[in-house]
Amino acid sequence: MVTVLVALRDRLLVCTGDGPAADGWTTTARLEGAALECVAAAPDAPERYFVGTFDNGLFRSTDGGETFAPIETEFDALESGAVMAATISPHDPQVVYAGTEPSRIYQSRDGGDSWTHLEGLAGLPSADEWYFPPRPHTHHVRWLAVDPFDPERLSVGIEAGAFVYTSDGGETWHERPPGSRRDNHSLATHPDRKGRLYAAASDGYAESDDGGQSWRRPQEGLDHTYCWSVVPDPGDPERVLVSSASGASTAHTGSRAESYVYRREGDGAWERLEAPGLPMGDGVVRAVFDTTDEAGVVYAVTNRGLFVSEDFGSRWERLDIDWDESLETQAPRGLAVLDT
Repeated sequence: MVTVLVALRDRLLVCTGDGPAADGWTTTARLEGAALECVAAAPDAPERYFVGTFDNGLFRSTDGGETFAPIETEFDALESGAVMAATISPHDPQVVYAGTEPSRIYQSRDGGDSWTHLEGLAGLPSADEWYFPPRPHTHHVRWLAVDPFDPERLSVGIEAGAFVYTSDGGETWHERPPGSRRDNHSLATHPDRKGRLYAAASDGYAESDDGGQSWRRPQEGLDHTYCWSVVPDPGDPERVLVSSASGASTAHTGSRAESYVYRREGDGAWERLEAPGLPMGDGVVRAVFDTTDEAGVVYAVTNRGLFVSEDFGSRWERLDIDWDESLETQAPRGLAVLDT
């Protein structure tokens, strides 16, 4: 059974089916009317999901998406109620992280029942330079990634301002290491490559082999450098997909959208995909990706629907889920796939 959680701007779609290419998917809408920002789930706790919202904090389901309840926790310094990022540790599904606007990080060690503020982020030297252009007096944690080899190492993307990491569970923080991007939209790790990090940012792609301490920026062939989502092939850390556009408006706004998907293999140049089954170009907002542990399998959601590839991007199939016309104007906020 595969469960795909699609976080849209005004609802969460809980989609279930027997496998990537199977017919007969069922779709249930939850949290309708909420302003969603992110979704997190883990195969080790397949009945528990977390959904961050812009106005009403963090919601949790403990019954596989049948019901959701707000987490009754006062996130101190959470002035706007905005939870912009969430992730579950691959080492322990009881350990959950949430990132907010303004930029703060909170950790739970009991599956979301209680939370601790990991202090120090706001005190970094560059924090006064962080800003989010549509709201110039604030900023937020856009992405959180736990190192699959080290449970104490957490990587953080601040929109906009810095890549930040801690190697000691939040006791100390390190900002803007050499070569890192300043406006990271998403980060990814690989379970088979220690130290590997991938970053999709507003000014391009970057990758690290030392847990984020230093970065390189392979850009050849990447003609659209406003990168949004990044995912490596579970079976090969040298194969990477990114979604990208020429800028923010063509990435996120349906009426002006023009986005593409690029793939890179090894040290080669980026290749813009012309893949059967996956709409790209005019009218298509930037894709959001996720994958499981199956080599070559990757899921993508845009305003045109939910898609899956079993050969890491060469061919795609649109999943048969409920997708009404109103969703074609939305830029999806998050995607989580569970293969149980």
